[in-house]
Amino acid sequence: MDPNTFPTKGNLILAKNALALASQGYELMDKKRNILIRELMDLIEQAKDLQSEIDATFTDAYQALQRANIRMGIHKVQAIAATIPEDDNITIKTRSIMGTEIPLVQYEGRQSQKPPYSFYDTSPSLDRAYLCFEKVKQLSIKLSMVENSAYRLASSISKTQKRANALKNITIPHYTELVGTIANALEEKEREDFTRLKVIKRQQTKKKNTN
Repeated sequence: MDPNTFPTKGNLILAKNALALASQGYELMDKKRNILIRELMDLIEQAKDLQSEIDATFTDAYQALQRANIRMGIHKVQAIAATIPEDDNITIKTRSIMGTEIPLVQYEGRQSQKPPYSFYDTSPSLDRAYLCFEKVKQLSIKLSMVENSAYRLASSISKTQKRANALKNITIPHYTELVGTIANALEEKEREDFTRLKVIKRQQTKKKNTN
């Protein structure tokens, strides 16, 4: 038997403290869950807007690329595409939302919006395609950050929900019952002690009267 369940005043105090702590923990878990859910809903809306913008930009980019292929020839466009330098101006950091680490992606972009190829013997369609794909890249980087953040928040919400449910359905009812059981046992003991003292006092009074 758990010694903390013995009906003593010390155990009653411990049980009440544990109940108060569990109740406070549940309130904090519930607030954390609500905050994370609001953040998640905001990220979902951002992801929808970004995806719509990416789809529209992709459509413009492929139409421009198709026109460039027709005017310049596919092989020439491919040769120019091969000269585009690799872009590694991406920095990944993290920030915390209620203890949940989510990525913070920073993309500096190229120093110049000017395409990194000569304008000689090219077409405006190629320039349009380049700018559209550059925009798609920036939007895709942002979308990846938003989606990854949403996934991590969803995972954190699930864990928080489980902990809140455990506190609400197991821990709090357990200590509520324990406080009631110990309190009732102590009250019964006090009544018994009071009755016993009355009997003893009555017997002592009889003895004095007899003497």
